[in-house]
Amino acid sequence: MQFKAPIVAAIAFATLAAAIPTDHTDPPPPQCSTGPVQCCNSIQDAADLSDPVKLLLGLLGVVVGDITGLVGIACSPLSVVGVGGNSCSTQPVCCTENSFSGLVALGCSPININL
Repeated sequence: MQFKAPIVAAIAFATLAAAIPTDHTDPPPPQCSTGPVQCCNSIQDAADLSDPVKLLLGLLGVVVGDITGLVGIACSPLSVVGVGGNSCSTQPVCCTENSFSGLVALGCSPININL
């Protein structure tokens, strides 16, 4: 009978642990103050752009000397990392200028998504 108290305590603890609600909601999608988080096929420093990117920006009427930060190439919005095959093989970025239909994104800054 001396083992009865520890067994009752173990059962009570297990029952309490099972009764405590846990939050199983998905994390909110990552956010930027400038729009959705972007995932780009390529990211280049504005101070060291490749010639094809300079040509592309010129065709779009972008003055290369005015760009600061990173330039994203072939970008798409990233909703929730790792859900439904939506992952990013490069560093996710927040960009200030996304008006080129994903072809390029300007003024990008890398963000850290710890999910």
